[in-house]
Amino acid sequence: MRHLILCSVMWLCGLMMAVGQNVPQVIPALQQWKSAKGKLVLPETGKVIVSSDEENELKGEAEILAQDLKEMFGWEYSVVVGKKEKGTVYLTLSKPDKALGEEGYRMNIQGEVTIEAPTSKGVFWGTRTLLQMIHNQPEGLMKGRATDFPLYPSRGFMIDVARKFFTMDYLRDYVKILSFYKLNELQVHLNDNGFVEFFGNDWNKTYAAFRLESERFPGLTAKDGSYTKEEFRDFQIMAARYGINVIPEIDVPAHSLAFTQYNPRLAADNKEYGMDHLDLYKQEVYDFVDTLFDEYLSGENPVFVGPEVHIGTDEYNRKESEQFRHFTNHYLDFVSKYGKTPRLWGSLNVMKGNTPIDLKGKVVSAWNYDWMDVQTCLDAGAKVVNLCDGLLYLVPAAHYYYDFLNYQWLYENWMPEMMRMDDPKMTVRHPNFLGAMLAVWNDRVGNGISEQDVHCRTFPGLQVVCEKMWKGENADKVPFEQFMALCATTPEAPGVNLLAKVDKQTTLIEAGKEVTLSGTEVVTTEVDEIGYPYAVEFELCPDTTPNVDAILFKGPHSEFVSNWQNTGKFAFRRDGYEFVFHAYRLPAGQWSKVRIEGDVKGTSLFVNGQLQERLEGRVGEVYNEKRQRKDRFWYQETLIFPLKQLGDTKMGFKGKVRNLVCIPL
Repeated sequence: MRHLILCSVMWLCGLMMAVGQNVPQVIPALQQWKSAKGKLVLPETGKVIVSSDEENELKGEAEILAQDLKEMFGWEYSVVVGKKEKGTVYLTLSKPDKALGEEGYRMNIQGEVTIEAPTSKGVFWGTRTLLQMIHNQPEGLMKGRATDFPLYPSRGFMIDVARKFFTMDYLRDYVKILSFYKLNELQVHLNDNGFVEFFGNDWNKTYAAFRLESERFPGLTAKDGSYTKEEFRDFQIMAARYGINVIPEIDVPAHSLAFTQYNPRLAADNKEYGMDHLDLYKQEVYDFVDTLFDEYLSGENPVFVGPEVHIGTDEYNRKESEQFRHFTNHYLDFVSKYGKTPRLWGSLNVMKGNTPIDLKGKVVSAWNYDWMDVQTCLDAGAKVVNLCDGLLYLVPAAHYYYDFLNYQWLYENWMPEMMRMDDPKMTVRHPNFLGAMLAVWNDRVGNGISEQDVHCRTFPGLQVVCEKMWKGENADKVPFEQFMALCATTPEAPGVNLLAKVDKQTTLIEAGKEVTLSGTEVVTTEVDEIGYPYAVEFELCPDTTPNVDAILFKGPHSEFVSNWQNTGKFAFRRDGYEFVFHAYRLPAGQWSKVRIEGDVKGTSLFVNGQLQERLEGRVGEVYNEKRQRKDRFWYQETLIFPLKQLGDTKMGFKGKVRNLVCIPL
């Protein structure tokens, strides 16, 4: 890590010279900075001080900062109540300030660091800036004064956990990531389904999932991954501590196959619409959906903790627009009765009708230029958040939306009001235009994508869009290449390394030494896993009586096995998928030199210097009955390589291993 930080410093010095300004480089960029002479070197053992009058309001922020200083730098900082001291970090609240708003802050770096704001959230955002400053200036903080605030109040990310399950650990890590970049909303899309053409054009066999525990509808919750009520409630409370508003989404009346598979009577009678459409005319449907929302919204300690709940309402068949408008009205009113602000997908440009819909005070997710008109929604009194599909949708390996966003165009041209590349930028911001969200959809159920593969796609995009949502138009922005270099050297978040970055080649078994594994023992290493692009090299000599499906390497998210199904083949498992190198069988009782190379597209196996097999590019093809065409399916056979341990206590590798090294490429 020290090597990485020093390299970052050298680059940042060059960057500041290129920009011609002595401004701390952080993401998102500061709104204002006034330099002073000198530097402040904070001690590795120190204090985060909160004034006695503000202990209740700011102690939580101080504790997170102290924890993060330890996670990122190994520093030991205690949280104390008292007055400002030299060489410390001092957190304090100020009087209300229109210039700073609800989330702005000021930071003064002199003999100590003082972060002050009208709200505790503003103070917290200031601590995120401080952590990035310390990381990017390890030789000492530039003295000066920052005034910083967001241009847009809604800065978010939406994740589809329905068509691909993401663990609660992943969601908690994502709260920390979003928070580190001052994004403040996380929408969790809790139910959805795959496309019927990929499941034999049979709706009953088509994948569908609802991810929350339900006591009122036993059996509704997905069996391949779900969240208990308690852990989802705790997750939202944790997120709020990090400045994040979690917005749960139950998507109705389309995208509802999880509900109609549970109770087929809920499905629309018109088979043209598909079984994923609820029947808008049946009272049983309203009773079911009412009960489901009530399960999470009612009581003294409701499961949905935050101020907003998303009710879905996208992509229903337009032939039922009038009844759809009635359904939408019902759930806007229903959710509002629990004191929540409803959000909904913008659809009314297509779902036209005579039934009026009161959008005043509601939040519309502007996802598609044709399905809704932003100005019409604003004129109706709605608040609008931009999730424009053509610019901000990521659909991994689908080949119709972005697999990776157009980072350069977004950085150089996009502003949160823009729904298309040719949209004009607003000359005067509308007060009800709140901001934007990046969204990841996992349309291709079962395509082999991993949690970390999704992160490789979303994280760089979040770094770019957070810049525009916080800073806005920046006439002094650094060139794109320099910004991306800053992105590459800025951590994901304190204590988070989902990219599995390893900063240099690392020897994990010393040269000349051999590790002997009996099949029931474990040897640990200093590296948990290595991310893309990488190479892992090792030599091994399997026992002549090897275990079947023997774990050779294991990490936080995956395992690499030898003698798969007693065939001598290598394989790896992660995210519920198994991938096999079929082209090579490892001989027992003799030494072989193995090299695994991995990148975001696939995984390669080399043995004794020869490429044996590359897992990449496998394509499936199905017939889409509805659209009378063939649709394709791209499998992702990728691996962030596990290195935390060699062997396993139950079914581990038997034999010897030597010369183990991991190499970032």
